[in-house]
Amino acid sequence: MPLLKVQKGYKLMEIHGFVKTTLLDYPGHLAATIFTGGCNFRCPFCHNASLVLSPAAQPVFDEAEVFNTLRKRTGILEGVCITGGEPTLYSGLAEFIGRIKDLGYLVKLDTNGNNPHIIKELVKNGYLDYVAMDIKNSRVNYGLSNGLSDFDTRRVEESVSFLLSGTVEYEFRTTVVREHHTREDMLEIGKWLEGASAYFLQPYKDSEDVILSGLTAPSKTDMSSYKDLLKPYIQNVQIRGMD
Repeated sequence: MPLLKVQKGYKLMEIHGFVKTTLLDYPGHLAATIFTGGCNFRCPFCHNASLVLSPAAQPVFDEAEVFNTLRKRTGILEGVCITGGEPTLYSGLAEFIGRIKDLGYLVKLDTNGNNPHIIKELVKNGYLDYVAMDIKNSRVNYGLSNGLSDFDTRRVEESVSFLLSGTVEYEFRTTVVREHHTREDMLEIGKWLEGASAYFLQPYKDSEDVILSGLTAPSKTDMSSYKDLLKPYIQNVQIRGMD
């Protein structure tokens, strides 16, 4: 597979987490999940704060051992999910995925969508089978929910448009936070993502590893009302992770 050009400021792969088997991270497939560190967003509700804020302080998994495990599990596992942090910050991502593909695995990428050129090239060159992109909020309130004031959403919008074109299987997803999301926000998101093949709403869950404490989850009633509000724009809207 062709390798992507290394861009200034990008770095080689570092693995800060490895789940050998999961039924949750790659829809419809038994998979392993690999966690990278570092991110270009600072979402207050992020539940991987240690990976985002202090990746250098986190344990590093030996890449050779990860691939040794993946080789042993060929024929058992179907796919590998690469998540973070934000994986598209790594210059070694294409080569890394290429090695996974050479083992016969499907590859799913979790991304915030702020590096559309990387996503496009990975898809164009056959590296990705599935993309899960986070939608943080309505465009007008994106900076509130990704922790970057006066955030320019144009690159995120470019990724949305690319995925909506149907070049690769995908889903959009939003972590819904009572203090961040209103009916007006959800309506704007619905209009923005109109025609999407899949959109998942995930209620915020507090943990000891969030960037900002004190946030709360919406009620089940609110989550259901948001789903109904979105239905005219996106046929396949589901709530994921509601107790």
